[in-house]
Amino acid sequence: MHKLLINGDVVTVDADPQTPLLWVLRDHLGMTGTKYGCGVAQCGACTVQIDGAATRSCQVPLGAVGEAKVTTIEGLSKDGDHPLQALWIEMNVPQCGYCQAGILMAADALLKANPSPTDADIDAAMTNICRCGTYIRVRAGIHRAAARAKKAA
Repeated sequence: MHKLLINGDVVTVDADPQTPLLWVLRDHLGMTGTKYGCGVAQCGACTVQIDGAATRSCQVPLGAVGEAKVTTIEGLSKDGDHPLQALWIEMNVPQCGYCQAGILMAADALLKANPSPTDADIDAAMTNICRCGTYIRVRAGIHRAAARAKKAA
């Protein structure tokens, strides 16, 4: 049995410690917002935050999570009203949307670490792959989120 802190809740999971966190989230906990893409940590569809850092969950074994704080797309906000989620809708960022949960998790981690990212900062941090090519809208959404956060502060 493994105790995990996911989206602020302590959960217990009975799974092999080598099971990737992605499959624990999806198959054991029914949290299907985190997507399977490539399985080799290249595409980013499975991105979650572990202790605030954007992490590819397909390559993190359950046994390595320990007491770390895991945040999934379901934990970004209770009602889908996180500022990034609202901007994604307002700016029509996603096209098919499959990769967007991972992109949102990476964008949120970026803005927490760097509240005023440049284009170069965004390009360096946002390594998620989007088959629909929404990169320009993702970058614009991150810039607008940063500007709104500054204005609100």
